[in-house]
Amino acid sequence: MSATAASTAPVLLVLAGPAGSGKTTLCERMVAEVPGFSRVITTTTRDPRPGEVDGVDYHFLTPDEFDRRLDEDAFLEWAWVHRRNRYGTLASSVLEPLTRGESLIVNVDVQGVDGYRRSAARHPLLARHLATVFIDVPLAELRDRLVGRGESPAEIEQRMVTAERELLEKPKFDHVITSATKEADFAALQDIWRRTRSRGGDAGGN
Repeated sequence: MSATAASTAPVLLVLAGPAGSGKTTLCERMVAEVPGFSRVITTTTRDPRPGEVDGVDYHFLTPDEFDRRLDEDAFLEWAWVHRRNRYGTLASSVLEPLTRGESLIVNVDVQGVDGYRRSAARHPLLARHLATVFIDVPLAELRDRLVGRGESPAEIEQRMVTAERELLEKPKFDHVITSATKEADFAALQDIWRRTRSRGGDAGGN
């Protein structure tokens, strides 16, 4: 594999971390500022909100359509959210862009990351280009950020309990970014992207 091919190999960055860690902002910056990056379009059974477009914001499926795709083993990962709606990632939404050489980024919960790991065992292309990234924030700092976002005390306590549970999953990730400033976090993510891109190029082929 040439240096040029390695430098242009696609990557799939899968980010997770507690609410307030800045992972959504990091995803948005990678898409906006790094050429060749796009966001994975995930799938949901909830109704579109005003202004949302099918195939742009989400792939919107009816519950029956979602069930049919599950029966076809079409998802890399999926989960119930708040026991009302299902969200997931269709394999085609990831594997087809990677095959075309496009880099992708997605923000999911730790349960979703486990789904990506299991799918990588079945899809060599996914395994070759996948990097899981946990955005870690010290709990005291995380609480300050949530307070600064204006969330209610009840919401903050619920998110803190969830964060403590998510932190237990941190050792399973390929990379951990200990959140500092927005610029430092973005620089760290770009470094992970470059290292993953080089690894994918060295692996060669589809």
